[in-house]
Amino acid sequence: MNKKLIVLCSLIISTFCFAENLFKGKWIDLSYNFSEETIYWPTADNFKKTTVFEGHNDKGFYYSAYNYTAAEHGGTHLDAPVHFSEGKNTVDDIPLDQLIGSGIVIRVLEKTKKDRNYQITVADILSWEKQHGIIEDGSIVLFDTGSAQYWPDKKKYMGTAERGADAVAKLKFPGLHPKAAEFLATQRSIKAVGLDTPSIDFGGSTHFESHQILFKQNIFGIENITNLNALPEIGFMVVALPMKIKDGSGGPLRVVAFIPEK
Repeated sequence: MNKKLIVLCSLIISTFCFAENLFKGKWIDLSYNFSEETIYWPTADNFKKTTVFEGHNDKGFYYSAYNYTAAEHGGTHLDAPVHFSEGKNTVDDIPLDQLIGSGIVIRVLEKTKKDRNYQITVADILSWEKQHGIIEDGSIVLFDTGSAQYWPDKKKYMGTAERGADAVAKLKFPGLHPKAAEFLATQRSIKAVGLDTPSIDFGGSTHFESHQILFKQNIFGIENITNLNALPEIGFMVVALPMKIKDGSGGPLRVVAFIPEK
């Protein structure tokens, strides 16, 4: 057999073996369904789905189609940096390779049990690093506050089920302290921050400082994640692909994690 052909065959076989092994593992969906019970900010439009057609048409075959309306920010969604930082990336500007990366989970469940307005600290991050090492460059940092257990109970999940501007002052849920956001934005090189809460900033925030700090560095946010309890603290990949809304400040997100087989 021709040597070049042998080399080519070996390369093809190696490629197939690599591809087969690459996707050996477990996929975890970190996203909530979008429906009428999806949780949105008290001042944002809720998800609404209406039927265009559902059933067998006059030609005899089944067909279904629906319309939906919703705010950019609600349910499992992405916050683009432009959401709180003028001139920074819109949803469609975020580089594809920033939406995919190695993930880590920092758990603060015990602290949030005592305080539903708990703000994750630099000390929480350093405690995680003491066990696992410095956060690797290009990581997507996820914080597990235990809030997913309350979904879709609005009062338990975010402090109030009321709607309108007056309800915002009654919000109560954990978030990232501005000093911790500053630490991640300036002392570490990360792609994104995600929480299992309605906002990166805690429920009582009025200036959303953590948003401002992270987004100024074009670090995007993920909010209302679920199933973080199914992930290890290290050793998995995150794929976070939002609806690609031109010039959007955010959008619905299908975010998943892949845990490779060891």
